[in-house]
Amino acid sequence: MIVWPELLFAFVIGACVGSFLNVCITRWPHDLSVISPRSRCPRCERPITAIDNIPILSWLVLRGKCRGCGLPISTLYPAIELLTALGWTAAVLAFGPTFTAVRVAVLGTILLGIAVTDARHYLIPDGFTVFGLMFALLTSVVAFFGTETQVFATPYDALVGACAGAGLIAIVGWLGEVVTKREAMGLGDVTLMAFVGAALGPTRALMTVFVGATLGSRFGGRVHVGLLRLLFVGVLLFTAFEMARRAVAAT
Repeated sequence: MIVWPELLFAFVIGACVGSFLNVCITRWPHDLSVISPRSRCPRCERPITAIDNIPILSWLVLRGKCRGCGLPISTLYPAIELLTALGWTAAVLAFGPTFTAVRVAVLGTILLGIAVTDARHYLIPDGFTVFGLMFALLTSVVAFFGTETQVFATPYDALVGACAGAGLIAIVGWLGEVVTKREAMGLGDVTLMAFVGAALGPTRALMTVFVGATLGSRFGGRVHVGLLRLLFVGVLLFTAFEMARRAVAAT
């Protein structure tokens, strides 16, 4: 049964999280703090007031322009907020107002942030991957002692998966460097796969590396490999969650 207040609440929370995600996407690639200073127009540097910082709505009311200088505000900002809001709503729709839904929503948010940053700057900030790794490990312990069905890796599998994912991608990177005589994988790829392994467990983490490498070798000349890899990880995550949800519903 669909409970609209719960979905609306998830949408609002997701939009607010998406607003903060925009800050992370904008600042972390330049090694800037996401805490201070407060958000401001990147052109005229006018601080953004609270009324002008309401996710999605403020951009629509201002017609996509800065209140101070009148120059256009990138559509990426409301798009990120909307996508994050829809992701949180979908998580609650699939799993209800549960701890599992929060885990799905947070991990999906992190993957979105990584994908956008990787596509724009060709790098993966540690802020995303390290937080994701810690979140996946900690929540695996909390969920293990809870009453909800495990759709993520158990604490043991999360730890093994983190090591397996990071270790394998490090080996692949080393072999690629030996063959091509240039850096094939960055540290961001290693911490990314540690995060993914902690969420999915060793088996699905290794599958992610294999399919990601296959996609990269097939389409890497036309589409950024990092974006393809993250898109696959996202699909794999939500496919696994949906399969688990349906299995639980059938019992």
